[in-house]
Amino acid sequence: MKKFLSTIFTFLTLSITSAVAETIKFVQITDAHLTTKSEFSQKVLKSAIDDINELENVSFVVFTGDNIDVSTDENLRQFVKIVRKLKVPYYIVLGNHDVYKSNDMSKVRYYEIIRENNPFYKQRTPNYKFSKNGFIFLTVDGAKEIIPGATGYYRKDTLAWINKILSKNKKKQVIIFQHFPVEYPDEAGNRLKTHKTYKVEEYQEILSKHNNVLAVLSGHFHVNGEKMKNGVYHISTPSLLNVPYSYKIIDIVTTPDFTPIIYTQLREFELKD
Repeated sequence: MKKFLSTIFTFLTLSITSAVAETIKFVQITDAHLTTKSEFSQKVLKSAIDDINELENVSFVVFTGDNIDVSTDENLRQFVKIVRKLKVPYYIVLGNHDVYKSNDMSKVRYYEIIRENNPFYKQRTPNYKFSKNGFIFLTVDGAKEIIPGATGYYRKDTLAWINKILSKNKKKQVIIFQHFPVEYPDEAGNRLKTHKTYKVEEYQEILSKHNNVLAVLSGHFHVNGEKMKNGVYHISTPSLLNVPYSYKIIDIVTTPDFTPIIYTQLREFELKD
């Protein structure tokens, strides 16, 4: 029987100038690790998509990396074949399992394959922004395509791009999607030995300079963890393959003269035959 797990909400103390009430609801799926060699991984993803399609008022779905388990053309095409059945737009972030140039799966090729299999998908690079309901969303790339590994790496040009977007949109509320966290979940455990982000303090310094970032959503550690740091809500979400099978629903509400509110719901779903 479907149910919502661990409904969590937080009041964000951000001084953002806004005269318009805005609200948005979206879904985060992370670490699906799909492979054509595993019917099970495909079944889990298909079941999640079917469940999301039954929800109301969802604006979009974001996949925050490790969408496929091994970076091959076949795996990515199968992933897109499944997720394009969503009734709402979707956005894709790269993880450490997604790209590897030696497998002929560069970042450029990755997005080419997505567009080949979904003509409505317009993004061509892993770093991009989009706007919905008055909010700005950034998808940020920390994956390495030459020598992949569990360590995330946000390049200097990527960090400069983030800083530029945040500076130009001081009066907008920004939500960031990425695979590798910059604030590690308390539940990370032994994975901290291998899954940390390289020079994470450089990214943290950029966030500390701006007060318009509402939240940073990530995966990678396969755990559910949420914490507040310097006014930014850092949200980590479990792998789609974790038991119980679940994805995260996020509602963000902003009203004039009040600080924004973020509600997160870890939604469990049943596997379908």
